[in-house]
Amino acid sequence: MKEAAKGGRLEGKVAVITGATSGIGEATAELFAEQGALLVLTGRNKDKGGALVERLGDCARFVAGDVREEGHIAEAIGTATATFGRLDCLFNNAGGPTPGTLEEVSPDQFRYAMDLLLGSVVFGIKHASPVMKAQGSGAIINNASVAALRTHMGEYLYSAAKAAVRQLTKVAGMDLARYGITVNSIAPGGIATPIFFGGSGRAATMDDGHVAASMAKLERNLALATPLRRTGMPRDIAHGALYLASDEGRFVNCHDLVIDAGMTAAGRTHFGDA
Repeated sequence: MKEAAKGGRLEGKVAVITGATSGIGEATAELFAEQGALLVLTGRNKDKGGALVERLGDCARFVAGDVREEGHIAEAIGTATATFGRLDCLFNNAGGPTPGTLEEVSPDQFRYAMDLLLGSVVFGIKHASPVMKAQGSGAIINNASVAALRTHMGEYLYSAAKAAVRQLTKVAGMDLARYGITVNSIAPGGIATPIFFGGSGRAATMDDGHVAASMAKLERNLALATPLRRTGMPRDIAHGALYLASDEGRFVNCHDLVIDAGMTAAGRTHFGDA
């Protein structure tokens, strides 16, 4: 297995990343490892998690589980402190599609959406903040969405939960600032990830040819929704997370970093052929 990278922007820093087995979480894990971070990664897919850790090397550990369960989040953070001795960054990234219209939504669907998208952030902050308070430093990053900023950019429950994440970020950032802890969110725009196929679980059921064709079509369509006529990729969000987790972002707090190629400035618009 490879050793942790030396001389990077996160050298010696310890990070926990939830939802790390695909999309934005996977891209962030890869970038953080390249920049010298020590990582504890979480996700529900043990095979993907094991493969990711094997690829990243000795700098990474994987904790399988579901972020809808508080105990899983506590386990991941406990693994970071037990293995590496500290916690410098928590990226509350895990998420997924949320079914149901307002006319048809069930109590179970509502609880699922809120537990996944909002509860995981609440309990992530709950368990990370005592460790960071004791250190006198830390960076908490929450994955929000442009769906929290404009209408018709996400499903009902998804949009509501992400708006709550954005506000929670500001409240927590104000509360934890006195301890040297920053709390920020990232609002991705049209990023080509498995969430558009119904989540990574649905994508895993598709053959390689279907995935490739669907991804190519998705990238073309997403490009048409931005003024830059460019598709966002998971690595674009990972670089935003890297900035907020590194020393360069230490003066940024209670901020929602919008990474959307100008999509929200224009609203729901078609910009012509890609």
